[in-house]
Amino acid sequence: MKRLLSFVIKEFHHIFRDRRTMLILLGMPIVQIILFGFAVTNEVNNASIAIWDQSKDEATTQIIQRISSSKYFDIEQSLHSKEGIEGAFKKGKVKMVIVFPQRFRESLLHEHNAEVQLIADASDLNTASTLTNYASSIIMRYQADILDADIPYQVKTNIKMLYNPNLESAYNFVPGVMGLILMLISAMMTSVSIVREKEMGTMEVLLVSPVKAYMVIISKVIPYLVLSLVNIISIILLSVYALGVPVTGNLVLLIGESILFIITSLSLGITISTVTKSQQAAMLISMMGLMLPTILLSGFIFPIENMPVVLQVISNIVPAKWYIDIVRMVMIKGLGFGAVMKDTIILTGITMLFIIISLLRFKTRLE
Repeated sequence: MKRLLSFVIKEFHHIFRDRRTMLILLGMPIVQIILFGFAVTNEVNNASIAIWDQSKDEATTQIIQRISSSKYFDIEQSLHSKEGIEGAFKKGKVKMVIVFPQRFRESLLHEHNAEVQLIADASDLNTASTLTNYASSIIMRYQADILDADIPYQVKTNIKMLYNPNLESAYNFVPGVMGLILMLISAMMTSVSIVREKEMGTMEVLLVSPVKAYMVIISKVIPYLVLSLVNIISIILLSVYALGVPVTGNLVLLIGESILFIITSLSLGITISTVTKSQQAAMLISMMGLMLPTILLSGFIFPIENMPVVLQVISNIVPAKWYIDIVRMVMIKGLGFGAVMKDTIILTGITMLFIIISLLRFKTRLE
């Protein structure tokens, strides 16, 4: 029994001495419960919307007040023309526009019915459906409050899903899947490939050769860059011809932005390889450290706007967030480079940061 106890204590000592093991055993569950507890929700709060009130009467004012006082909406701007609706969506400032027609109150009083149009950005179908349901519910409550036993007032909602009129779910998950696949394949395979050289001892041969360190890194990532480019072309072809998701914008711009994201993922993989000593550790960090943030904090499935401020800030350093946003704007909305310039600059900055870190940590001598 004493011998068994001594082996148990010895194993505890081994675990406590290994900081990475301690981080995985104790830190990972805490991170996961926080992420799943706060990020995994389909509820949308404080969504930015716009109002185009062509009537500006007592009835529309009451409905707008109910909408603005709810926790679901923030009225970002008031529009004054039909062109303003398209402009608001292209700038990405709003997720839904509520349109009140002229003589709204008169139609309600004399014809006993009126119509409100809800125009939502359905490039993110889940958020669009949720917001139109929230708005419709508020309007229905207003109708119930003004309902008269003798006069059956009726306020109808006309819902229009912009960029995805047929409500195809593929429009929502294709950009996210593109980001997830490229991130995992590029980062994971690169990190594992470099760490494998360390384990086999061949990295030492490369490092003592006349070849510069940066040449070793470049030679490692070029094959994965080419293979990832083949992947992105395959995904686009399948999306268009198998899933019916068209490339509405510039195809060259979409591929160019995808190459930038591939380089970002490759540089992240190199950075991972500089802090790990085994293929298992590199794969674990790549899978757990990249897959969860890409799924939960990129806006792929769950709306970032509804997360706590801390998670919203953290999401800004998740490269997939910016790439998925770019794919939605170029591929689904058909927008040009001007609309994705901010995302491109941020993604470029993240890429340069990873490259600098990996070059600084890449040692010319093995420990």
